[in-house]
Amino acid sequence: MQELLTVGKVFWDNRRKFKLRRVNDDVGLERVVTSSNLNRPGLELTGFWSYFDRDRIQLIGLKEHKFLMTLSEEQRINVLKKLYVSGVPAIIFAHSVKPPEPTVEYARKNRLSLLVTKMLTSNLMSQLMDYLDWNLAPSTIVHGSLVDVYGVGVLLTGRSGIGKSEVALDLVERGHRLVADDIVKIIRRADNVIIGTQNEFLEHHMEVRGLGIIDIRNLFGIQAVRQQKRLEIQVELVEWSENISYERIGAEEKYVKILEVNVPLIKLPIYPGKNITVIIEVIAMNHLLKYMGKNTAREFEKRLAARIRKKSDKSFIERYLQRDFE
Repeated sequence: MQELLTVGKVFWDNRRKFKLRRVNDDVGLERVVTSSNLNRPGLELTGFWSYFDRDRIQLIGLKEHKFLMTLSEEQRINVLKKLYVSGVPAIIFAHSVKPPEPTVEYARKNRLSLLVTKMLTSNLMSQLMDYLDWNLAPSTIVHGSLVDVYGVGVLLTGRSGIGKSEVALDLVERGHRLVADDIVKIIRRADNVIIGTQNEFLEHHMEVRGLGIIDIRNLFGIQAVRQQKRLEIQVELVEWSENISYERIGAEEKYVKILEVNVPLIKLPIYPGKNITVIIEVIAMNHLLKYMGKNTAREFEKRLAARIRKKSDKSFIERYLQRDFE
């Protein structure tokens, strides 16, 4: 289950980056943020509330402040009071703008957090929306190992104990980069883009059975790890069985849905002596070739079909000539 994003978490995560300051202490920090969009309530301050979205954090910048200063003190307080009781998660005053003192106590009574920053409104808006988009994006947890292989995000999955971590370790030893092992958090950033990242507690640690927990970053250096990577292909390690017919050509691609995004899936049978690491490197390079428009399996299939047609045409001509006595 995805953790709820509260105003308090938004504040503590960004208080230094955005130079945020609480006007009314801990009031309203428990309110839940559900929208990654922000709103500058310009029209609402003039009295137009028909399309107001109360799920958004509100930003009041210099422009809104200048308009409020054209109103009488009574009008200004009444307008802000209406905004305070609208049910918004929080209100941030940017560009060193401060909320009128008489309204601070009213916000406290309504359990509404008022925050102040020196940042320009436009800069704050772009950076805060990026933070909210990341933290409110759909996410899931997958048990496996995510490795950056030649720039391709490869997710290794399979039953417990089949050797996912050992394969990932071998890939790291060959110069590739580990993103996460055992627990991979996957976040959807767009309709067809999903990002894999590490668990905050595990970071870049790995469990190797028979050895224990090892720290990949300290063992192999900072160049052997990365914080996140787009997931582009899933390789499922399965045990070899003579009773199963495995893919031989690869022209027909298989997919698995992760957060409603189709991810290419390859089921890779393993057995003692098989060099899984090299095969995964080839899988990554072959994926890059497909991305560049060259699908080797389909080209081979087309050549094979053309050869069959050619032989079929030749046999027809030979049969025709055998019956032609003119």
